[in-house]
Amino acid sequence: MLFNSYAFWLFLALVWGVYRLLPHRGQNILLLLASYYFYSCWDWRFLPLILTTTLVNYLTALGIERSNDKKKHHWLMVISAAVSLGLLGFFKYWGFFIESTAEMLTCLGFHANISTLSIILPVGISFYTFQTLSYTIDVYRGKTKATRSLPDFALYVAYFPQLVAGPIERSSSLLPQITHPRPKHTGNFSEGLYLILLGLFLKVVVGDNLGFIADGIFSAQRHEITGTDALVGVYCFAFQIYGDFAGYSSIARGVSKWLNIDLMTNFRMPYLARNPSDFWQRWHISLSSWLRDYLYIPMGGNQCSTIKIYRNLMLTMLLGGLWHGAGWTFIIWGGIHGLILCIYRALPHSVKLPGFWGRVLATVWFFHVVCFTWLFFRADNLAQAWDMLTLIFTQQEMTYLSRYGLGMLVFFCAPLMIYEIWLEQKHTLRRLEVVHWGWRAAAYCYLVSMLILFPPQVFGQFIYFQF
Repeated sequence: MLFNSYAFWLFLALVWGVYRLLPHRGQNILLLLASYYFYSCWDWRFLPLILTTTLVNYLTALGIERSNDKKKHHWLMVISAAVSLGLLGFFKYWGFFIESTAEMLTCLGFHANISTLSIILPVGISFYTFQTLSYTIDVYRGKTKATRSLPDFALYVAYFPQLVAGPIERSSSLLPQITHPRPKHTGNFSEGLYLILLGLFLKVVVGDNLGFIADGIFSAQRHEITGTDALVGVYCFAFQIYGDFAGYSSIARGVSKWLNIDLMTNFRMPYLARNPSDFWQRWHISLSSWLRDYLYIPMGGNQCSTIKIYRNLMLTMLLGGLWHGAGWTFIIWGGIHGLILCIYRALPHSVKLPGFWGRVLATVWFFHVVCFTWLFFRADNLAQAWDMLTLIFTQQEMTYLSRYGLGMLVFFCAPLMIYEIWLEQKHTLRRLEVVHWGWRAAAYCYLVSMLILFPPQVFGQFIYFQF
């Protein structure tokens, strides 16, 4: 059941209609049942998996809070992490590690004929595992009180708008909104409508239309495309993944607004970033902040020697890459981002360009740095990434495909980037909601007309469903 399917919006309308009539406890039970139904629409056989993660973390967190024994706290935390990460590791990484081991043994001269299980990756497992684990860690650290209500905690884990692709919420933000009564009448409908329209535009108009071009280029044989085609394919994928993922996050936030629940902002004009630190404060904010708080800082963060800071950055980004997928392309993507963070940290402040044009050049330059890393993220394997990179630097030739791709990039992305530059100058993501109603109506008409007049040739599945 996807956000761009009629079945989802019918499902949401039914839930919302009943939701408004129920008291707080009834609302939570309805949302929990709706969340499990939503998840089971993908594959009901994985419901026991999310139930196991929920029960283990619920019980271990309660055990930690009810005990004064530090040693018991430690072992309960170990159990929680072992079960949560063990399930994630088995379903997501088992085949990758087995195949990598076989390849390594073959390279060393050993005969390796290791058969692997054909394991289906449960949708959203990376997201709800990290969300659930952060709750137990926060209880362990004394930053969050363990909830006594199992249904409330189960809803925190399985809340359907953000269940399968985030944002990864913290217990300090989402749990109080679940455990405490929510206001029945607020001004959230108009804000939710704006977020949903914007999300549909990002996903359907930008992401799917440019994804059709990117997928065609990345699926072509090397001799069928030029370096210019490959470069256009990388640009198209850069906006495909942005439109796809930011669109999902915006729709999830908008749907939650209609339920009077606030989810965190997961994207904030990431392609206007001027350096890697700025980028990771704008892109997939819920994951980057999770890695910072539960991995980078516990390793020492930047409160240690320079060498250890670089080590912490590299390890954090390598694991961030591995979180995205079980493949060497994702690990290398994370490693390149870690290296970029280290390089920018080592640069003296005098290197940074001052003034307006300095900021423009820094933004354009770093956008291309990010696009370079997207090549590894999107490529099917390292050989394809290297082939396309070689083409980009050796065989630049404009073709009909590259001209068409560039035209579509300008047509779909130029208005979006102009809008985001305007938001950046106003220092708020909600500026459109307070402008004159005429401008607001014009913007809404543009979004709706683009959705009606320019549907994609193929509606693509959300990219982050596979993570």
